[in-house]
Amino acid sequence: MKVLHVITGLEVGGAEQQLRLLLRRLPAYCEVVTLTGPGPVAEGIEADGTRVIHLGMTGERDLTALPRLARLIRDGGYDLVHTHLYRACVYGRIAARMAGVRAVVATEHSLGDAVIEGRRLTRGVRTLYRATERLGAATVAVSDTVAARLRRWGVPEQRIHVVPNGIEAHRFAFDPAARALVRTRLGLPLDAFVVGGAGRLVPGKRFDVLVRAVTQLPGVHLLLAGEGPEREMLRRMAEQFGSGDRIHLLGTRGGAVDTEADGEESAGPDIPGLLSAVDVFVSPSPSEAFGLAVVEALASGLPVLHGSCPAVDELPADQAPGARHFSPVVHELATALRELRRGGPDRLPVPPVVRRYDITRSAEALMSVYEQVLAGAPVRRRSPAQVSPVPVPPPQGRAAALPVASVSLPDPARSPAPSPLSNR
Repeated sequence: MKVLHVITGLEVGGAEQQLRLLLRRLPAYCEVVTLTGPGPVAEGIEADGTRVIHLGMTGERDLTALPRLARLIRDGGYDLVHTHLYRACVYGRIAARMAGVRAVVATEHSLGDAVIEGRRLTRGVRTLYRATERLGAATVAVSDTVAARLRRWGVPEQRIHVVPNGIEAHRFAFDPAARALVRTRLGLPLDAFVVGGAGRLVPGKRFDVLVRAVTQLPGVHLLLAGEGPEREMLRRMAEQFGSGDRIHLLGTRGGAVDTEADGEESAGPDIPGLLSAVDVFVSPSPSEAFGLAVVEALASGLPVLHGSCPAVDELPADQAPGARHFSPVVHELATALRELRRGGPDRLPVPPVVRRYDITRSAEALMSVYEQVLAGAPVRRRSPAQVSPVPVPPPQGRAAALPVASVSLPDPARSPAPSPLSNR
């Protein structure tokens, strides 16, 4: 089986890291196309032995990418195309149909009730999503919560498959040596109470609530890993409340994939190191598609406070006894952190939910979806599997005449950011 994965970009992010983990375990020959800049995850995927092709989109609505991608799919002789993230799902489904491939699977990684990939869902985005979804054969939801959202959008039940995200649990096991090393490097007292957080620094993640709550707790430190447009605002907020020396914005760090295997060094801790260094993990986002960071924190034996985590919320409470839900309100979070601080920094047993979300199980479930889709796809004649050199030159002749300019592509990145929730 020859599979082409199409993804919007390969910067550090949950969907990107998840793709890399799956590629390591899928029993199929896979290649990857990134529409925009390859980024550090692309380097890791290539180091693992999987080819990454950069399509070279010149802008967010570069419609010339459609015939280029269609030609690449056609010449590559792929049995199945798997798309990831909104833009890649739109372009990838259309291009696959243009290339004659009907075995198309899309994974919905980041669909919220009102946002997709951190941006507000406009009517145009919804309309285009539904229209192009029909061009594929199956849509994978990373949780039952996302599957329910897809059904509400009108995606037929028989086209929806739930394949949860997965982690390599052993990588997040608590390491006392890493705890001491990270704290020493960051200049943190070894006996300090330290709160951890990780994710894109965008309004929908509500890290402003986390920063404000920590500023109300004298002596408590925050390690926050991630990049995004709110970084400078969060830094100014910490300084405004006189806590700039206790709020540590670490930038992007290695996550679900081992960066040491790539021969790279980071100036700060990767996610496993960060989790060993902290005493509690907080995910304040009120709307998540899965909640991968929460599962990683639970694998490290941490108590977790979360605003939304379908990976945990969909299961009985005994599957993740260390996880506690809270509303994105500063006072409520500060109170919960005070209680945990009084209880001490002891680690918890790794809960059953962690075993449930093993990446190997996710890869097996995804292969089952592939097999179902291919069993129902019509057989097509094709040339030998041979991918065109990259970058793919602009199409000529008939390909250049394809009526792609009539396709309008609403962009979530251009939609207004969701308004902040109240901090009552």
